[in-house]
Parts: sequence; structure tokens; C-alpha cells
Amino acid sequence: MIQVNKRNGYKETLDIEKLHKVVFYACEDITGVSPSEVELKSQIQFYNGITSKEIQETLIKAAADLISEDTPNYQYVGGRLVNYALRKEVYDGFEPCHVKELVDRNTEAGFYDAELVTKYSDEEWDKINTFIKHERDDALTYVAMEQLRGKYLVQNRVSGEIFETPQMCYILIAASLFQDYPVSSRLQWVKDYYDAISLHDISLPTPVMAGVRTPQRQFSSCVLIETDDSLDSINATAAAVVKYVSQKAGIGIGGGSIRAIGSPIRKGDAYHTGIIPFYKHFQSAVKSCSQGGVRGGAATIYYPIWHYEVEDMLVLKNNKGTEENRVRHMDYGVQFNKLMYERLVTGGDITLFSPADVPGLYDAFFADQDKFKELYERAERNTRLRKKTIPARELFSAFMEERKNTGRIYLQNVDNANDHSSFLPDVAPIKMSNLCAEITLPTKPLKDLNDPEGEISLCTLSAINWGNIRTPSDFERVCRLAVRGLDALLSYQNYPILAAQLSTEKRRPLGVGIINFAYWLAKHDLTYQHIDADGLALVDEWAEAWSYYLIKASADIAVEQGAIPGNMETKYGHGITPNQTYKKDLDALVPHKERMDWKGLRKQLKETGIRNSTLMALMPSETSAQIANATNGIEPPRSLISVKQSKHGVLKQVVPEFKRLKNKYDLLWDQQSPEGYLKIMAVLQKYIDQGISVNTSYNPAYYEDEKIPMSTMLQHLLMFYKLGGKQLYYFNTNDGQGEVDVNKMMAELEIVEVDEEDCESCHI
Repeated sequence: MIQVNKRNGYKETLDIEKLHKVVFYACEDITGVSPSEVELKSQIQFYNGITSKEIQETLIKAAADLISEDTPNYQYVGGRLVNYALRKEVYDGFEPCHVKELVDRNTEAGFYDAELVTKYSDEEWDKINTFIKHERDDALTYVAMEQLRGKYLVQNRVSGEIFETPQMCYILIAASLFQDYPVSSRLQWVKDYYDAISLHDISLPTPVMAGVRTPQRQFSSCVLIETDDSLDSINATAAAVVKYVSQKAGIGIGGGSIRAIGSPIRKGDAYHTGIIPFYKHFQSAVKSCSQGGVRGGAATIYYPIWHYEVEDMLVLKNNKGTEENRVRHMDYGVQFNKLMYERLVTGGDITLFSPADVPGLYDAFFADQDKFKELYERAERNTRLRKKTIPARELFSAFMEERKNTGRIYLQNVDNANDHSSFLPDVAPIKMSNLCAEITLPTKPLKDLNDPEGEISLCTLSAINWGNIRTPSDFERVCRLAVRGLDALLSYQNYPILAAQLSTEKRRPLGVGIINFAYWLAKHDLTYQHIDADGLALVDEWAEAWSYYLIKASADIAVEQGAIPGNMETKYGHGITPNQTYKKDLDALVPHKERMDWKGLRKQLKETGIRNSTLMALMPSETSAQIANATNGIEPPRSLISVKQSKHGVLKQVVPEFKRLKNKYDLLWDQQSPEGYLKIMAVLQKYIDQGISVNTSYNPAYYEDEKIPMSTMLQHLLMFYKLGGKQLYYFNTNDGQGEVDVNKMMAELEIVEVDEEDCESCHI
């Protein structure tokens, strides 16, 4: 008789009938699957002493291997088998325990926040227990369950032991966020928020999913840190980076103010070593922590195109050269404005300066475009200033070439970012973005780590699943919950650095994004590349409702709990909304129309203010989208069944409603040009107070000699700027295998984990 070793250390005789029951449970009421196929595929080789875990994992792999275009529903079989194994591990049986029992157990062990026990009464826990729908775990796909147990569920990452199941995770996130709401209303908020996140109407980012309910209380996905041109500020920036990288945050660094190589220091006592050694310093800080085993540290540094060292800075990412002249393990965002584009269009030159040599130039670049032009042109005429002059087309082409070759040289249009910001540029300018190029928040350099005058900006993220929304009016409920949850989170979390705490208390910024947009397009018989005026008008209508209800939700909380202290530094405080400050060139694509009660909302904003200085940001959402069985953010899928490579193994994800809509999806590498996609992004941007992680993707097969012309890439750059685009993120090219060249590059760079999600670090 074959003996099976159980998880609890006991042995029992192998029961084949029990195995059959597990497989039949996994296949029950799922069309197009067969229990016998799973068993045949598993080919379990039983031996004396085989563990129950080995049997379960073999069955799980068998179901996962059966996922294909012909049999996509094995993704649910695989998910149920993971669920079964997980419940056995957590509950020592299939039936979950009472939520309070789990809370007591995990709090005593130090895995849950101790406040969970004290904030709610036993009667309230009994009520909360009735909210939980454990059967929702059975609807999760294989990739969702694997991502949850590998990345999000509370666990001992050394031993691999897991201490909760998905529905427990969701209910305890909700209970944690609303624990300080009035007793009379909080349980209803807990229930409604739990339903929204467990049914994936709302998608949550990595720091929230993995951290809320635990003693860890830093949940902001994105951290923006600006450095000044001083050793004290540079060292304070590096120290702040270490603090936040260790707590699962993605980092944006404003690093453009550092003076150029050869600049005199200490009144000529020495000359400056330049910007690159300090970028190496930041890289060391970024890579010093692994973010608790959840993902590797990552950062993007932003600098202006007119910096004296820009020629050397543009090539820091490429693989040529030596370690001495490359800083490869960070990404870079190059900053442009109208004057730089004018020089390109007119065939003019761009003059490079060290920021320290032209007082006021760097700050004016963000806060006042007219002043910048005046200072810049005056500096060009000043024959005593050290400068370089490069033809604009040459410099733009060098930027685009590096962007194409590395995939990870980004762009920020600083005038668009400020003109269409929710902040007043003259008092709270946008000087940078974040890791994934969707956040636009004010920053101020630190003099030291405890400087109360500095400003580190944090953004806390979530996303709304457009695929689950039936009509634009349905956004009202989901937007209200999304804003309530994130706003409560800002009060719930801790702040390791004073400058971040003070900034967050002053501004309370949020970033609510979108997932499952490709599915939404497919449902409405729309494509990225061939979208017409009617299609863009539909995007406009839905984006308007989504934006309106997000702003309204924050305005309503302001009535209830008070406006932010920095209310009058926002355009919202003056009754100005994003659909008033967009670039009017966009009207040629979609005529401006107001369908919602904007007049009433603007009146409310002027009278009672806003609770959150920002509400929207379209971030990447790779992993969170997988959990929701959704397409990634606003991106087109690369294939109907995507094979994802992560540290957790190979995972297959099937696009939503595969059988009904498989011919409606507009796949990434089938698109001959990114123009349609860029137009859609411009329409969405009209209603967004922050930015979008906009990717540009090219399939060389559609171009002569499989070479993408520089003129084409520059044309798209100009179009994006003209339509109000703020930031560009990845540059994707097809290598012929349906995979992006960036993946290959990342492997060459020996980066621990490719997680095009989180910002998902910002990838959510």
C-alpha cells in the first residue's frame, strides 16, 4: 500500500477516489473541460512517501498545461486546484474558518496588524464574516491564483508558508481601510468595498494587496524625490531612495539640476565631476534593497534635453561601453517643451547649458514657459557662458535612437504636464514624473533627510475595471468606492520620512487608473489602429463620466471631512477641471462636449474644495490585471493567450470572453502604426489630472527593409505633443516572436525580476 505524507506530518494510505473527487470539483460546471484529461495529463508517478503537496502541484501543472485556444477554460480548472491546495494549507481542510479566528491567529503570530483585533467588536466580526463569499475564489483563473499565492497573500517568504486565502485577503483590506470610519456606517463601507475589490470592479496595486492588514504601513506605489545641486541634497535623496525602495515603492528622481562636469566649485578651488557619478550613487541606493522579496528596486531619473551633459546622459542605458561610462540599472526620462519642438520643426539648434550657469533657467523650465524662453535665448546670446550647440534634429534623433534601442528612455513634455496639471504651476510646478511615467506631482528638494521644507510626493494607486462597467452611469458607485478606499489609506498608512508625510497631508494625491481597456474596445467592436471619429467619441463619453465621478467623489468627501490644506494651490480649488485645460488641438479629433453636470461640480469645488489634489493616473497594471482576468491597463494584448515569464514560473493568461470576442481583439503586433493608440491616449488624457504610461510600439515587418524611419518616429512624437501628451513610457519593438525586445535586454542586464506591473511599482 502506497503511503502519502500529509502536510501535518501524518501518513495515510493513498486514496485514488479522493483524488478523483478533487479533480471533479475543479471541473464542475465548467464547459469544455474533462476531469479525465487532467488526470491523464498529470501522469502522476505514485511512490511510497509521496507528499500530498506533490500530488496537488502535479494536478495543478497538468491543468495549466491544458490551457490553449481550443481549451481556454482549463484556466479555471487550474485556479480551482490551486484554491484547493491553498485551503488545505491555510485551514487544514477545505472549509474556511471564521474570519475572527484567522485574525486572532495571524495577529498573535505577528503577520497581521494588531489594530485589526481592537478596532472591531466580536459582533462586528460576526457580521463581517457574513460578507465573505469564499465561492468567489472558485472563479479565479490559474494565473490569478498563482500571482496571489506567489506575491500578494500574507506569507513567510523564507519558508513559503501561506497564512490566508484570497477572500480573507480582500475582506481584511476593506476592514483595515475603513476601521476609523464612524461605527454607524463603516460596516456598510467594508461590505461595499470588499465586493468591489473581490469582484474586481476595482484593482489594487502591489503595496496595498501585499501590505494592508499587515504591520507594514507604507502603501504608496510611487515616490517622487527631487534633488538639488548640493552634496547635502544629493545624499538626502539617496537616503530617501533607500527608505522607500525597501518598502516596495517605485522611485522617480528629479536629477536635472545637478551642474555639469567642469563647472567650478568652491569659487574655483576645484571643478565639478559632473552629473554621472551622482547618478551612479543613486543607482547604488536603488539596488540596495530587494523590496522584501516582492520585486527588485527600480527608479527613473528625469533631466532636461538642454542639459550640458545630455549627449553622455542619453547613452547611459545602452549596453556599449564600460561600467565607467554607463549607468544601466536605472531608466531615464528626458524632458522637452514647446521651444525644443519649435527648434526641431524650424530646423534650428538646441543650446546646452549647465543649470548652475543660468540662474532661474531650470525652475522656469517647469513653472513659466515665457520666462524660460526669455532666459534661454538671453543665455544663448551671452558669449561668456559655457555652452554647446547641437542641431535640434540631431539631438532629437539621438534621443529617439536610444529610446528605440533600449526601450526604456522615456519622455516628459513639461509644459503639457504643467498646463494640464491640477496644480497652479507658479506655486506648485511639476518637475518630474515617477518610475512608470504616469504621475505628475509637485516636489521640492531636501536639504537633509529630516528637512520639513522639502517635499517628497507619494501617489497611491488603484484602477477601475472598464470591462465590468455596463454604462457610463455605473461609474458613480465604483468611483465613489475607489476614492473612499484610497483616501482612507492615506490616513491609515505611516510615513518614514517627514517630507513625504507633510506633502501627503497637504495634498492627499490619488491615482485611479483603468484596466481591461482592450476588452472594453473589443466589446464595443472598436480597434486601436482603425478607431474612427465615432469610436473616439465613445471613448470620450466614457472617460468623461469616469473623470467626473472621481472628482465628484473627492469633492463630496471634502464636504464631509474637509478640503486639503493645499486646496488653493490646485486648479480644483478655483473651480477648474481637467476638461477645461486640455490642448484645444484635440477638438479636431473629438469636438468638445459636456454631458455631465460640470457646472454644478465646479461650483461645489469653488465653495467647499477638493479632498484630493489629484484623482487619476493611468499606470501599467500587468499583475493586478492578471488577478482580475483582465487585459493590461490601456494596452493592447500581444496575443489571445499570453505566456508570462516571472520568478513564479510560466503563466498562461487568456483574454476575457475568448470564444465570443477572439476575432474582435486588436493585437499589438498586428497594428501597423501606433497612431490610433496615441489618439485614444490623447482623448483619455483630456480628462486626467495626472498622466498616462503611454507606450509606443512598432512592428518592423510593416516598414521597408524592416527599419522604422526616424522621420516616422519623430512625426509621432510631434503628434503626441500637439494633442497634449505628457509622458511616453516604453518603446516596444517586435522581434518576430511576439515578445518585446526589452525583455531580452532586461535579461542581459541581470535585473532580478521583469514585472511590467507595479509600479505595478507603479505597476499596479
